[in-house]
Amino acid sequence: MGGRRAGELRRPARRRRSGRICWVLGFFILALFLLFIVQFHGDPSLIPLQEIELEDLTRESLNFTLELLSTTSTARQMIDQVSLAKAYIIIAKEHGNLNLAWELSSFVRNSQGLLSESITTSKPVNSEEALPIISQLSRLIHKAQGLHYDISTTITTLKKHVKALEERAVAAVVQSAELGRLATETMPKEVHCMTLRLTEDWFENELLEKMAKEKKNSQRLVDNNLYHFCVFSDNVMSTSVLVNSTVSNAEHPQQLVFHIVTDEVNYRAMTAWFLKNEFKGCTIDVTKIEDLIWLKASYSPLVKQLSEARESKYMSPKSIVLLNHLRFYLPEMHPSLEKVVFLEDDVVVQKDITSLFTLDMHGNVIGAVETCLETSHRLYDYLNFSNPLIRSRFDPQACAWAFGINVFDLIEWKKVNATVKYHYWQERNEDQNLWKDGTLSAGLLAFYGLVEPIDRRWHVMGLGSELDIDERLIESAAAVHFTGDMKPWLRLGITRYKHLWQQYLNLTHPYVQDCFLGV
Repeated sequence: MGGRRAGELRRPARRRRSGRICWVLGFFILALFLLFIVQFHGDPSLIPLQEIELEDLTRESLNFTLELLSTTSTARQMIDQVSLAKAYIIIAKEHGNLNLAWELSSFVRNSQGLLSESITTSKPVNSEEALPIISQLSRLIHKAQGLHYDISTTITTLKKHVKALEERAVAAVVQSAELGRLATETMPKEVHCMTLRLTEDWFENELLEKMAKEKKNSQRLVDNNLYHFCVFSDNVMSTSVLVNSTVSNAEHPQQLVFHIVTDEVNYRAMTAWFLKNEFKGCTIDVTKIEDLIWLKASYSPLVKQLSEARESKYMSPKSIVLLNHLRFYLPEMHPSLEKVVFLEDDVVVQKDITSLFTLDMHGNVIGAVETCLETSHRLYDYLNFSNPLIRSRFDPQACAWAFGINVFDLIEWKKVNATVKYHYWQERNEDQNLWKDGTLSAGLLAFYGLVEPIDRRWHVMGLGSELDIDERLIESAAAVHFTGDMKPWLRLGITRYKHLWQQYLNLTHPYVQDCFLGV
């Protein structure tokens, strides 16, 4: 739900693994069936080859499906034998009979070669080449049966291998998800190129730092008559697209104020970009997270947990985690403001969204699009209801909602002490046992019962994961959200939606041309 660097890439790889596993399992099941017949009705593969009436296929083009359905075809007989032989190869290896396993493997490869040639050439299997292989495989299968590799042994052996395959499949899924997370959190070379260029500009131009300090004193940053937007990001170009799309669709862009927080590494580049480029007269302030001196372990349980946790290669950098969780500290960051709109950096705004500031919140803290459809995306999908503390406080059927584009009433926030609620649940979740990873689950707890549902058209999600979103829904959306791993600034972004993001990229800027268009 609107995470910045979410979890699941490498889907094609996962499908390939799943396909191979399904083929192996299919062969095992077929082998079991054939062994059952052999045990109780004799081995059909031992019928004298001269008595087999082979189908005379002289067609120019072969329908391989019909070929396999024919009980008298050479291809069908070879595939049946290959399935049975593969089962006996496994069993022979289990019993240390490596010579038999090697012989079976050799003839299986020969059979697969002929079948592959038949498929690619669309011609029937060459009977003259196939019959000797079928004959030899029949002999070896009969030999395997003579070694008492009975149906019970086969079932036991195959069960163990099925279990092993299942464990490998689970491990593959976990590995794929982790690789996906690492890929989406790794800065693309285009963005890295932009960051380096802009950082060089910062150090070469002393005026930029002076201008940035002067902007910190602007009264517009605390004027409640203006529209205030909060963005937390370490990606210069995605933040630029977000700001550009918002001001481009606003009726009065000069009344917009953007409060951007980034990390130490990207602060100079982010600040230089927004100082050197015009965004229709709006006000933009950039702060680095290290300057939030109140955000320390003595105040924030999350900071304390991050400080105590051992760094590992699977752990996101501390700055990324903190940037994600700054949304829970909006009143502390902007004590003078009454209402703000929070935007994630993978959002593209398509309409004027300033009317969100006049939304009647009915005393609630956050306005958000609900995501539950029938039984999906409810609290039990995110929280651990086996834990008695969760079970006693929350309704598992309650509807979940999304981060990404949210309006916050900071006055109501302070009244109900929502930050204190957030801290309470962070402390209880020190062992990571109450909810799944990510900021949404923490938000579901901190803002439980404090959410004002808003129209779905404010916030259409899934453009970084779903291929078939209704075009009419996208066109009607005030903002579209590239939730998922396939972000539009990555090469793996979904082509169908990329133009929605790229149209707000300043393609005439020399750095964009060199870094994005020149690679």
